[in-house]
Parts: sequence; structure tokens; C-alpha cells
Amino acid sequence: MPSSADDEDAQQQQQQQSGCKRPHASSELWEFESLIAAEPPKSKVVLGVDGGGTCTVCVCVAAPVVARDGSLPLLSRCVTASSNHNSVGDAAARRAIEESMAGALMKACIPRSAVQAVCLALAGVDSPSDGEGYLSWMRKIFPSTVEIAVHNDGVAALASGTAGNLYGCVLIAGTGTIALGFGEDGKFARASGVGPGLGDQGSGFAIASQALAAIMRADDGRGPATSLTPAILKTLGLSLPQDLIGWVYADASWARVASLLPVVKACAREGDTVARKVLDDAVYELSCSVKAVVDRLKLNGNDGMKTFPLVLAGGVLENDDGWDLCKPLMKCVAEMFPRVQPIRPKVEPAIGAAMLAWTQCQTSVTEENF
Repeated sequence: MPSSADDEDAQQQQQQQSGCKRPHASSELWEFESLIAAEPPKSKVVLGVDGGGTCTVCVCVAAPVVARDGSLPLLSRCVTASSNHNSVGDAAARRAIEESMAGALMKACIPRSAVQAVCLALAGVDSPSDGEGYLSWMRKIFPSTVEIAVHNDGVAALASGTAGNLYGCVLIAGTGTIALGFGEDGKFARASGVGPGLGDQGSGFAIASQALAAIMRADDGRGPATSLTPAILKTLGLSLPQDLIGWVYADASWARVASLLPVVKACAREGDTVARKVLDDAVYELSCSVKAVVDRLKLNGNDGMKTFPLVLAGGVLENDDGWDLCKPLMKCVAEMFPRVQPIRPKVEPAIGAAMLAWTQCQTSVTEENF
């Protein structure tokens, strides 16, 4: 029987082979690496992580990210919980991120030693200090040879619509919302994306919150009656509008409230004027975010007639429940910027993050944009 010292030596050897640093990582997430062949991996991969207010997606992509035929060599994909630290807290956010990365590598049967680069694109990363915190944490999980980039999730969404080219504007309208962009000179600008406490108008959370407020206004006589009342009460299994008070304050997590968005869209489709007003207001607010970014970067040129891409992403902009916010939104934006080119990405933002990770390891750029 081997001694405890032998066990420790074997464990250390396994950690070196896998690139693992168990004292700083959630060790149980990486136990699969002990089942992977000890030989050094022959090929490299990159990880792209898209972390939002609803879920976190990690994709494992073979390097190079774009094959010669233009296809994306996707090896695996893993989805976990929200990783917006402003919503769920630092510990839960980091747990979701690490679970997504470990899950994607486990599905692909690839150890951390095969990872060439990782890009975290996260909602709630709004300052250099946010990025530095994640970089320091990631260095405890991956070998020092791994290139690591940290961006706001909007950067990856932009890359997903422009094949990795960081130029133009992107509007994300999901649980939260943000507009950001890059000019041809690399200048960066953003608007909104500050969370519901400071006004994320146009987001799924904001739309659902306004719908809930409309129900309460209708109940006490401050506002008109609305079909939102029976529709949302039925969805939540509640009996009276007053029951919403307990429901909201029991758990006011952003994704939980934003999940009521389809009900609001369904009521608007059926002609409810209150629901339509809420969605019309969202369109206006989202267009204001786009305008703020385009104006600051002068994406439309000095004469206002320059062409630029506008990438549109997020569940709010999906054409579901018979109500399409994209059409009135683009009509509003096109009135301000006639040469705008709307783009609905053909790949998800996590793939955009993988593209940025590949660019990172090719250029070894260490500067992060927030």
C-alpha cells in the first residue's frame, strides 16, 4: 500500500499535468481531470464565457477558433446560473463561472493544461477594478501560461455579430441592458448598463417591474385596469394583486422578475394598452442608449451618413409571444441614423467571447475594456 507521502506526490504530479491549482479552485469541479490521460494534450482550445443576469454560458472551441472553411470548431458548451455579481453576489457569480468552465472542459474531456486562452465577458464588469478582481481570481484557477481577458458582456456580443471585429455599436436587452461600442480609432463608449437601482430602462427587469407597478396602480385606483393583472397573477399562482408584495420582496433577484417579460408581451399582443405603453417606453429608452453611444463615437460620421453596424442581442429583442420590439426599435434608430446596419448575430455571445480569446492569445494584448 502506498504511503501518504506517495499519495501526495501522485496528487502533485496530477495537478502539474492538468495545470490545476486545487488550493485556490473549487476542487470538486475539477476532479474529472484525474480521469483524463496523463499525456500532455496534443491540441489547444480556447474558452469563451458569456455571463449575464439570467445564465452563464461557456463554450470550448478548438484553436484556431475559425477554421479554413469558415466553420466554428465548437467542442462543447455548458450553461450554469447567473454570474452578474451585482445581482447574485461575488461568491455565487464566481461559482457559476467556474462551474461553466469546468463543465465545458469536462464535456470535451480536456484538462486545463490544454487551454490556450480564456475570455470572460460578464455583465456587471463596469470598471478596471472589476476586471482586475476577476483576472486575479482566474490566475488561481488556470496555469500562468493561459492568456486571460475580461470584458463587459457587451463586448463579446458585439464580436459575435461582427466576426470578432470590435467596431460599431451593440445593444443588449436581456435581464439587464447596455449599449456600447468602439470607433475606428478604438475609442470606447457605453450607455446604460448600471443596474435597476440606477435605472436600466428597457431591460427585461425594468419592463416587468413597470408591469407589476401598473397592476398595483390599477388595484388602488391610481391607474387604468389592465389584463396584466389576471395574466401575471395566474402565472405566479397568486390570487390578489396585494399578494405581489410578498412575492416581490421574498426574492427580488433580477432574473426572477424579468422572467415575467413574456406575459407582458402576450398582453400587448392581445391589445392591452397598458402593456403596450410599457413596451413602447422600453423602445424609446433603448433607442436613447444607442444614440448616446453612436453620438459619442461619431459612428455615423461628421455628415451623419456613414454606415456602421448595430448588433442587437438579448431576450427582450426576440420576436416571441407575437410581439416584436426590434421592428419599432429599428424604425426609431433609423430615423436618427439612416445608414445604420442592424445585425442579428448568427452565433451566440459566448462564441464572440471565444473569438476574443483567440485574438488575445494571438496578440498577447493585456489591456481590458470596460
